[in-house]
Amino acid sequence: MLLREILKRATEEGWATGHFNVSEMDQMRAIVEACYEVGAPAIIGTSEGEAKHFGYAEAIALRDVFREEYGIPIFLNADHHKSVEAAKKAVDAGYDSVHIDLSALPFEENLVGTKEIVDYARQFSIQHSAFSISVEGELGYLRGESKIQKEKIEIQERDYTDPGQAREFVEKTGVDRLAIAVGNIHGISLDEPALDIERIRAIRQAIPENVALVLHAGSGIPDDQIRAAIDAGISNIHINTDIRVAYLKELKKTFVEKPDEAAMYKLDTPASLAMKEVLKEKLKLFGVVNKI
Repeated sequence: MLLREILKRATEEGWATGHFNVSEMDQMRAIVEACYEVGAPAIIGTSEGEAKHFGYAEAIALRDVFREEYGIPIFLNADHHKSVEAAKKAVDAGYDSVHIDLSALPFEENLVGTKEIVDYARQFSIQHSAFSISVEGELGYLRGESKIQKEKIEIQERDYTDPGQAREFVEKTGVDRLAIAVGNIHGISLDEPALDIERIRAIRQAIPENVALVLHAGSGIPDDQIRAAIDAGISNIHINTDIRVAYLKELKKTFVEKPDEAAMYKLDTPASLAMKEVLKEKLKLFGVVNKI
């Protein structure tokens, strides 16, 4: 089962897959277990920083082990790789998917660099028949960081994805997925902005049906807005801060309750379970339960 096939079905049927980031093996297992328990495909991301910490080869090896152990579709995505060189490294390593994020660059530079990765990934897939690499581009600018923000994040009008530019970008790059800026911000701010649902709908209508729309920075967005975004055409939602917070909150609690515990796996286990509960809540919200 290919990632693009799952996302095509999600778009047509009005639900969304979850995308969750990891930097440790215990977190990766929690994601896979949560997806297995609710019957959902697992899309696991490592940003450049997370991949450097985790290791590209190590992440791929664990993906393969978990695929065999759990028997569900598991996809590894190189999330927010912000240069052509970094994205090519993930392709060469054997990732299922690459998110080339050149959204901070001028439109033409973003387009050219993204197209280069699409061509590179497709050539790699031809040369290695076992692979079919999905490529995600990004248009529009997402502010914030994947953490709880201490201040309100102000979104500028120029940050939003323009539907007309989205059409041109998709046509000229050939991406499989498009990440858009529609009021979403990285992390959880003091005042989470409202999603521009009509803009999502306009972008969905402007681009081909086979190109999936991606909502990054889904943490902190109210459930009703998430459901409205899915109804408007979003088929993949990224969650990172919410699961980080759940993991760290429980880990800190365990440190207090068991100050003399030295076995790290005993400290990590409650944190992983807390993270898994949040994961399952999100998967249910996205409507992806029993979709495999």
